[in-house]
Amino acid sequence: MRNFLIVWLGQLVSTIGSNMTGFAIEIWAWEITGKATTLTLVSFFSLLPSIIITPISGVIVDRFNRKFLMMVGDTVAVLSTIVILLLHLTNNLQIWHFYLTGAIVGTFNQFQSLAYSASVSLMIPKQHYTRASSLEFLSGYGSNIIAPALAGYLYTVIGFLGIWLIDISTFLIAIGSLLFVSIPQPIPPTTKNENIANIWQDLGLGWRYITTHKSLLALLIVNVLFWLPHDIGDSLYSPMILSRTNNNTLVLGSLAAAAGFGGVTGAIVVSTWGGFRRKIKGVLWGMMGAGISKIVFGLGRTPWVWIPAQFCSSFNFPLNGSADSAIWLAKVPPDVQGRVFAARSLLLQIASAVGYLIAGPLADQVFTPALQSGGVLVGILGGLFGTGTGAGIALLYVICALCMLLVGWLGFSIPVLRNLEEILPDYDTEYSQLR
Repeated sequence: MRNFLIVWLGQLVSTIGSNMTGFAIEIWAWEITGKATTLTLVSFFSLLPSIIITPISGVIVDRFNRKFLMMVGDTVAVLSTIVILLLHLTNNLQIWHFYLTGAIVGTFNQFQSLAYSASVSLMIPKQHYTRASSLEFLSGYGSNIIAPALAGYLYTVIGFLGIWLIDISTFLIAIGSLLFVSIPQPIPPTTKNENIANIWQDLGLGWRYITTHKSLLALLIVNVLFWLPHDIGDSLYSPMILSRTNNNTLVLGSLAAAAGFGGVTGAIVVSTWGGFRRKIKGVLWGMMGAGISKIVFGLGRTPWVWIPAQFCSSFNFPLNGSADSAIWLAKVPPDVQGRVFAARSLLLQIASAVGYLIAGPLADQVFTPALQSGGVLVGILGGLFGTGTGAGIALLYVICALCMLLVGWLGFSIPVLRNLEEILPDYDTEYSQLR
């Protein structure tokens, strides 16, 4: 796992820098506008272009050098950060600039993340798939421990300028880590000619592969139904906390750190333990655990409730995500993983984009007025959620968490999903039978 660990460490450092910048942007945008829609639109515009290019991205990842594609993604992110930095230095920075640069970076991140995920099965042995996936969660959540604390402190000391300079340096480290490793390429099918007709034909291959394997289709649909309410609630998390604490960034940073500790703990447990023997149990139990924790989080009004609930919520995602990734890596042959993962990513991105697009208006125009003084739901739910901006957002957050819990619970009652690993053999088993 040497090469994988080198790339992983580079991405960990880069993620810390990116999360520091993202944390600072959220505070800056909320202080200027006070609207949840402003923050959710940043996420929406980051996803929109990648949705458009996702179908072709799978073909490109399966046909072109994956190491090069990963380096291009990091390079574009660095250049976009430099542009934002220059706009800030000339006092020309506006909210819409984050929409535009987010769209550009999101587009190239699609190629980078897809190239990376499709390379994992070629970089490590099959028995380490779950551990590798848990390390990815360790990277993401570990950065949440460090980044918010650093950003919260450095924001008042060195401001946006210093934080962005740190972000740029971390991207350079990520690019450097890629220079010193060899990332294997899949063996291309020998029966296909590299022509335009085949490229267009390949665009639908990923989706056809999923639809012909009903268990994978069921897994994808359950994931979409889980991540749609998750992303609605997640996009409203910062506005909810800031509005309930009078813009207390220390509390927001502490919660991000709690999420980081929970995710890191979960990732370490999964990496050491290896996860359930039947991976689908990890997927569904992780969904249910996250849903229950987020219900408690949304009902809370103080850090004494939020911090442990946030820890427990994040603890479940490495269990869910590492098991889900291990299933896809084991069931899909490496030479088509780029296209299959692109089709999967497309549907999940569409769900996320819909969630980000509707979350802000739902919070600002429906749920917040309903739980403000004199609102239609004050008499029914005011005692449980309180009143004001944060109360309405909390109600929407709890509704989303309930949906997450139900999706995981109902997943156990679907035979084609529950018995996925018995119904669908691993790709190397299929290949050995063919030989």
